[in-house]
Amino acid sequence: MYFNQPIISVQELKENINNPSLILLDCTINKVGQKMYSENLELIPNSKFFDLEGKFSDRAIYLPHTLINENDFTREAQNLGINNDSILICYDRWGVYSSPRVWWMFKVMGFNNVFVLNGGLPSWKQENYLITNNYILENKKGNFTADFQYDWYADKEIMLNSIHDFSKTIIDARSEGRFRGIDPEPRKGLRSGNIPNSKNLFFENVLEGDKLKPKQELEIIFNSITNNEKENIFSCGSGVTASILALAANFIGYDKVKVYDGSWSEWGADENLPISK
Repeated sequence: MYFNQPIISVQELKENINNPSLILLDCTINKVGQKMYSENLELIPNSKFFDLEGKFSDRAIYLPHTLINENDFTREAQNLGINNDSILICYDRWGVYSSPRVWWMFKVMGFNNVFVLNGGLPSWKQENYLITNNYILENKKGNFTADFQYDWYADKEIMLNSIHDFSKTIIDARSEGRFRGIDPEPRKGLRSGNIPNSKNLFFENVLEGDKLKPKQELEIIFNSITNNEKENIFSCGSGVTASILALAANFIGYDKVKVYDGSWSEWGADENLPISK
C-alpha cells in the first residue's frame, strides 16, 4: 500500500487501519500559548506516542525542537518499532499542527513512506470513528535506518547563502505582525523582524478549520509568491509551523522544499545575522 500524496483523509486511514505495516504516530505538542492537557487523553486506536519535544529533539542545544542526528533518530525510531518498510501516518490532536513537522523529519532522514492525517484527531472524531485512551507499547525493535537528506534541510549557513540567491524563495510562516517586527516575539531574547528578502505566508492561511485547504486554493496562494521552479525554504519561530507550509507546498507538487530547522529562534537570537522589518 502506498498513498499517492503526502496527506491522507480519515476515510483512507479507516480503510487501511488494520494493515500490519501501518504505524500511527501521535505527534502532538503544545502550541505557543496553548496547552493540550492529557487528563482525558483521546487517541486513534493503535497509536504510538512520537515524543517530538523529548526524545526527538536535541536537548543539548538551546533552540526548541532542533533535529537530532541520524544515529539518535535511528535508535529512537527503532524503539518505536519502525521498520524500513513501515507505513507511517502522523497525526496530532489539534488537527494539522505538529504532525507536519514529524513528516518533514522523516523526509530529512531519508524515509519517504510517511504521511499526514488531514484534520488529525478532530476529523477522526467528527466521523464518529472509534477512539481510545491508551497508547500501544512497543516491545519489538524495528530495523529503521536513517539516511540524512540535505535536500530537505536548511541551517543558518544555507539561509545566509540563500538571501541573495533569487533561484530560491524564503517563506516565513509567522504572523504578519511578527514578520514585520510590529508584534513582540513569544520567546524572550529574540529580535523582531524577518530574514532579508523573505516573504510572509502565515501558516493559518493554508488551513481551513482543522485541515489543509483544498489543492486548488493552495495553488493560488503559493503561486502568488513563488513557483515550483525555485527552491522554497520555509521558516517560522521554531520549525513547526514552517513544516505546515512545507507539507502544503509538497501537496500541490512543489518538489524543492526545505525547512530551516533553527528558524527565528536561532536567527532572531544572533546579533550577527541581518534582519529586515
